[in-house]
Amino acid sequence: MMKPNFMEKLLDGVEVEWKKLGDFCELSGTGIDKKIKSNETSVMLLNYMDVYRNNKITKNIITMKVTTTPKKIAQCDLRKGDVFITPTSETKEDIGHASVVEENIAGAVYSYHLMRIRLLRKDVSPYFIKYLFRSNIIQKQILKKATGLTRYGLSKGNFISLLFPIPPIHIQTEIVRILDTFTELTAELTAELTARKKQYTYYRDQLLTFAEGEVEWKTLGDVGQLVRGNGLPKTDFTENGVPAIHYGQIYTYYGAFTTETKSFVSYETAKKLKKVNIGDVVITNTSENLKDVGKAVVYLGKVQAVTGGHATIFKPSNRILSKYFGYFTQTEMFASQKRKYAKGTKVIDVSATDMSKIKIPIPPLSEQKRIVAILDKFDALTNSITEGLPREIELRKKQYEYYRNMLLSFPKKDV
Repeated sequence: MMKPNFMEKLLDGVEVEWKKLGDFCELSGTGIDKKIKSNETSVMLLNYMDVYRNNKITKNIITMKVTTTPKKIAQCDLRKGDVFITPTSETKEDIGHASVVEENIAGAVYSYHLMRIRLLRKDVSPYFIKYLFRSNIIQKQILKKATGLTRYGLSKGNFISLLFPIPPIHIQTEIVRILDTFTELTAELTAELTARKKQYTYYRDQLLTFAEGEVEWKTLGDVGQLVRGNGLPKTDFTENGVPAIHYGQIYTYYGAFTTETKSFVSYETAKKLKKVNIGDVVITNTSENLKDVGKAVVYLGKVQAVTGGHATIFKPSNRILSKYFGYFTQTEMFASQKRKYAKGTKVIDVSATDMSKIKIPIPPLSEQKRIVAILDKFDALTNSITEGLPREIELRKKQYEYYRNMLLSFPKKDV
């Protein structure tokens, strides 16, 4: 483990330059609008999410194609060593995610939602700049300068004025090497998690697949009651009160089951909403994509909760375990059936009435319990934020952030 005085030893009395970003690089935000239509050349487009999700840019991660003019292509080229950043975001904290181009990528351009940084000095490492963008020393400046209402960002002029510490190149290289080690460890754990999730999916589908005649198949309406929710816009949320499950959070926040809710509503608002009891399953009816329709969360909280519109509450009978049904909603068998009942184009909906027609294999309760016990272990390993690989990854990320900020703390200058 590195000691707090590690940076003092690494610098060994060397003076650190402080330079404005515009002093050692060219900034360009003249990217391509993917909505542009022309009869010109078709090229690959580096977009906002490519940079947000990846530390390094190679041709393999660029998947979107656009058509544009040769002039625009020449302006928006991708060269080895370019640093791309996200100049705007819905939150100030997400401004300044950075990624480095690993190779010259012919026939590729970048989105106007990105800003390209092209270094002018050979004694400045693009990887060092990438790490600096997420450090406290740069993020504090970004937070001060960011403006906006629903989306925040910095002007090109404000980006140019950001002050960066520039130690000698050998020190930059050593800091990058150490931080790369942390990044690679997290990447290895993430790859392991991906492999375990594939394994989990395989065993889940095997456990929930039955031979013809092996078990009864019943419609969802035969083994429980379905209650369609109502109301509950996000403006109804309160800091505390009655636990509330919003349908949108089932896509983005909850796993297979939960004992606590992310949101709450007032007791007065709760009176008008449908009630969710322990063991009930809340299912989404509506989404912009078919994948998220029918996504479910089993509520295991001790306090009665509520839910709103675009969700259906499944209240299981004594013939089916709620967690067994919750796991079944993750299978291809469930997905293939919901596809038959899906209606809409831009917004997809499966009504509670149609949801009740979906057929489910119903083995004896003892077998359902066995299946749930096995899948609970897999779920904890692959999805739990309090145990398993996600927990380990989260700890490694925090460790990385600690050392990143320690390694990128230089002799103070008023910024």
